[in-house]
Amino acid sequence: MGEPRLETLLLVLDLIGTFVFALSGAAAGVKRRLDLFGVFVLSFVAGNFGGITRDVLIGSIPPGAISDWRYLAVSLLAGAITFYRASAIDKLSSPVLVFDAAGLGLFAVSGAQKALAFGLDPVMAALLGMLTGIGGGMVRDILLSEIPAVLRADIYALAALSGAAVVVVGQLLGVPATAATAAGALLCFGLRLMAIRRGWRLPVAGRQAQRKASAKDQGDGR
Repeated sequence: MGEPRLETLLLVLDLIGTFVFALSGAAAGVKRRLDLFGVFVLSFVAGNFGGITRDVLIGSIPPGAISDWRYLAVSLLAGAITFYRASAIDKLSSPVLVFDAAGLGLFAVSGAQKALAFGLDPVMAALLGMLTGIGGGMVRDILLSEIPAVLRADIYALAALSGAAVVVVGQLLGVPATAATAAGALLCFGLRLMAIRRGWRLPVAGRQAQRKASAKDQGDGR
């Protein structure tokens, strides 16, 4: 893929990812009954923090979210839509989780693509793609005084890493960037939604100890 087409693809993915992650931030703010300014803050942070972190780490300074007005405009648009049309957003099943899963997939693949474009090796490009995907959601949850989803047992960072890995492997195999990007985003989105619907979880610290203690209590007849 030529350089102009790759830059266009990265920009489109970034803006779409920014919009859907901003929707997730705004929806979370509306759910917690924040005022308009608070909703706008959450929409911007959720939509842009992952991309800002990626750009700083790869040396793309100043980050696109700061130097390009379109990122701010997209974030505020998502916040305004959610704030004034909250009833329409609520019609979706678990809107925050759906938008978060979509943003996770888009940012994971765009982060990996941009890291590869800046010459990072495949392993680090995949890790940076994962970081791009989870960054906005982490800060959103922290601002709402919640434990970030990535630190809980849900399949979250693993889904982002899987999507980013598809992009990296696709480049190594010579797969067209558009096809690899679409496949990676769909894989990440699908894994995240399946984890939510089916309750897929990673091992939780202390769970084995609790099970052993419970089994011992039962054996003692307590």
